[in-house]
Amino acid sequence: MPLFDSHFLKKLEYLSLVSKRLFRGSLLAQRRTMQMGSGIEFADHRDYSNGDDFRYLDWNVFARHGEMLLKRFQEEEDLHVYLLLDCSRSMAVGSPSKFDLARQIVAALAYIALADLDRVAVIAFGNDVLADFPLTRGKDRILSLLRFLEELEPQEGDTDLARVFKGFTQRPQRKGLAVVVSDLYDPQGFERGLDLLRYRNYEVHAVQLFDRLEAEPNLLGELELVDLETDVGQKVTITENALKKYRQLFAEFQESLMRYSRKYGVGYTQSRTDMPFEDLILGMMRRAGAVR
Repeated sequence: MPLFDSHFLKKLEYLSLVSKRLFRGSLLAQRRTMQMGSGIEFADHRDYSNGDDFRYLDWNVFARHGEMLLKRFQEEEDLHVYLLLDCSRSMAVGSPSKFDLARQIVAALAYIALADLDRVAVIAFGNDVLADFPLTRGKDRILSLLRFLEELEPQEGDTDLARVFKGFTQRPQRKGLAVVVSDLYDPQGFERGLDLLRYRNYEVHAVQLFDRLEAEPNLLGELELVDLETDVGQKVTITENALKKYRQLFAEFQESLMRYSRKYGVGYTQSRTDMPFEDLILGMMRRAGAVR
């Protein structure tokens, strides 16, 4: 069954319409910047300086108090949305796979942003950047973006969020919203990568995916476990106590992600792979205050 069929496109249009019902940008980000002059909403004043345009002087304040203050406004501007998609081999796990759900999520967020006249880029990564769909604008670009996503495949190698995001933040580009869609299984820790995005003033939202069997494995006895990202195998004896310890460690990992997001104000969505992508996106809207 194709990942992006006509039924999928109808779901994208529905999600876009739901998003458009509400104030602009509520799902993805606020996009207001301070501008001088004829903006859409008054924000505050600043002192007049030599050379400033007298058209923006607040004459009412000058008449009452003799103070020369200029009006400042908030003006909406298009948002730059960077969708960072994990293509490491651990994303191939699951039924459906984390990788398929991740690509559907990226497609849905891109469609909503493009329909809202924002600029969207997709960066596919593993232990380094693997492929780029450069910044684009306009809903007519969605088919090209879907083809780009369809051609991606999980790649070998450890996930290295810090390496990838360091290179990403050093690009000559405008800051914006950085949505990381990943299982966040980084041997060095997910914090190093997300910290880099925060320090460089990107608005960060992490969508973390996991399979039911990753959270609750049902394995006992003598087995050889193989690391999907490195192909390194190890023979182990799995007992009930070992399973209990694993489940505890997995729960602690999930809790560490939630603590990180609360501490640093990072957007965070957590989902099993058996959740339909449209339900996940609608849940993001509800948490953003978009669906009443």
